[in-house]
Amino acid sequence: MQASTQIRDSISRVVALRQKVVDQPALAQALHTVKHMQAQRFSGTYQDLLHSASYAACANFFLEELYSAKDFAERDAQFARIAGALERSFPRQVVAAAVALAELHNLTEELDLAMALNWQLQPGFSPTHAYVLAWRAVGRREDRLWQIKTVLDIGQELGQLTRKPGLYFMLKMMRKPAQLAGLGSLQNFLESGFKHFADLARNKGAVSRFLDTVKARESALLDRLFDAPAADCVAELNQILATAEADRA
Repeated sequence: MQASTQIRDSISRVVALRQKVVDQPALAQALHTVKHMQAQRFSGTYQDLLHSASYAACANFFLEELYSAKDFAERDAQFARIAGALERSFPRQVVAAAVALAELHNLTEELDLAMALNWQLQPGFSPTHAYVLAWRAVGRREDRLWQIKTVLDIGQELGQLTRKPGLYFMLKMMRKPAQLAGLGSLQNFLESGFKHFADLARNKGAVSRFLDTVKARESALLDRLFDAPAADCVAELNQILATAEADRA
């Protein structure tokens, strides 16, 4: 299947998933709560990286572009609109990263909606307890593992793209045309991701250390959410979210 078709198909499925909550305010609120909690969880888990002189930019990029609760509808529409041009105009690694991002976004929306639907079945529980119960009810461990792998693959691709001479210059040259064409959100994603990983790559081995840290922490948390006693998971999530909240204060 062509990359452009993969991107458009993934985005179409995301749009269809969003439509399911349009006329269901309670479900929309549950979905927002799940997404917000997940963003806060990432923030709490990576406080050290988010405040690190070396890793803060890449950690914030992951938080804002891959784990954020914000609405990506504008960027999604832009991806779908230029999928063909992206495939024709950019190196294979850029296209691969775009395909992976679209597919990751689709699976993430699917799992988040499943979590939100189950969340509504957990009245009377604290948010963290409801989250653990919903996580286990949804299951799909292999899909969760695929999420982690794909996040890491995108980071790896961005790290490798920094070795392409002239690519960042090409991206900067596209800035004005992209804005005029209404593709600013997509341009910002590509340019900021490249820049942050290029800066990190100047320190030999830093990209690998960053991605290895993300892999270790996300994999360990996934295992605990599936396998550890629920009370232990709730206590750990409460502590992580408290760390994130204290940082915002």
